Amino acid sequence: MSYQGLDYQDHQFQKTGEWSTERGNVTICSFCSPDKIASLSFKEMFGNPKRYKPIISKKDTLIASAFEPDVNISLAFTGDRKIVGFSILRYPHSDERWAKVENRSMMEVSVIEVSRTWRSQGIAKQLLQSVLSHPLKENRIIYMVGYSWTWDFVYSGISPIKYRDRLVRLFSLENFKLYQANELNIMLKPENIFMARIGVGVSQKIKKQFKMVRYNLYHEV
Repeated sequence: MSYQGLDYQDHQFQKTGEWSTERGNVTICSFCSPDKIASLSFKEMFGNPKRYKPIISKKDTLIASAFEPDVNISLAFTGDRKIVGFSILRYPHSDERWAKVENRSMMEVSVIEVSRTWRSQGIAKQLLQSVLSHPLKENRIIYMVGYSWTWDFVYSGISPIKYRDRLVRLFSLENFKLYQANELNIMLKPENIFMARIGVGVSQKIKKQFKMVRYNLYHEV
């Protein structure tokens, strides 16, 4: 099966590097095309982990996401072509409040996932750096929303608050900051978080819209 790739997946924006771990080397690759994703194996590492369901559990979901405009899908995979981690930078869905900020000025790190057997190897950090290697980075507000019910903290053996703290430290390395927002799902649990990184090229007008939309007041901008 063949797929028609988008501009960002075609040539100059893709970066590939090797990351050495105690379990062996993995390749970290940004702007993966649908063809690239289709050529790799997914099920062995992300099939049906016990007591946990990843946000993305099917390779077809990754392939479909790769067709979206400006998306960056970054993968970590082994020499035998097994995906052991992935991350996605994309625009928010049209029904989300973050999509109200004009000119598609907001993009979301919608997921960073590492297979259970490959965690604590520094792969999540590499995937975050890879997914943020986007040519539009400094002209966008890039955000993440952390909901504790999507975290695999039981397997990690830590509390939701400590898991939250790990995420905050990880994203802080890339200059994300914590922000308040009155989005209902964020407010449901004290450990839930909203973080964002404002690019140096973002205008004051967009920054104001960002502030308003966090409290669902965009119509007043």
